[in-house]
Amino acid sequence: MKWYEDKDLRIDFNDIPSIGIRYILPSMSEEEKRSVKKYPFINKVPLDVYLEDKRKSKMYKFTIPKKYCFDGASVPRFFWRVIGSNTDNKFLVPAVIHDYMCENHACVNNDRAFSTRVFNALLQVSGVGNVKRFFMKNSVDIFQKCFCHWRE
Repeated sequence: MKWYEDKDLRIDFNDIPSIGIRYILPSMSEEEKRSVKKYPFINKVPLDVYLEDKRKSKMYKFTIPKKYCFDGASVPRFFWRVIGSNTDNKFLVPAVIHDYMCENHACVNNDRAFSTRVFNALLQVSGVGNVKRFFMKNSVDIFQKCFCHWRE
């Protein structure tokens, strides 16, 4: 299923992404509760992701497993009034794809700049406006350069 395409990039999925919310239950251990608080979202189906970097003539395929948990968009709380909260549903599909790429650099051949372009395109498809998208894309890219140990 084609999700996005322009002259530089194509993003396809095998199915419509399905994201759920994890809840804290009384029967959970303290460790499980901490996990749900840190990663409140869950990928509900195995999601095959196909990416084409038309600039470099490279294709990537990886699968985000069912039950993969993530934190939503990593928007600091003091920016929520300007950007939106990490739970904004416009951010969830871009976040699950980008978080998975950030945790598994090899799935895009350690290409941080490409992962940022993918994130930006997914935000655009989700209807995130130009100013918010610019801020989110550049913030994520700077954070990755400084703290996520991406090779160039």
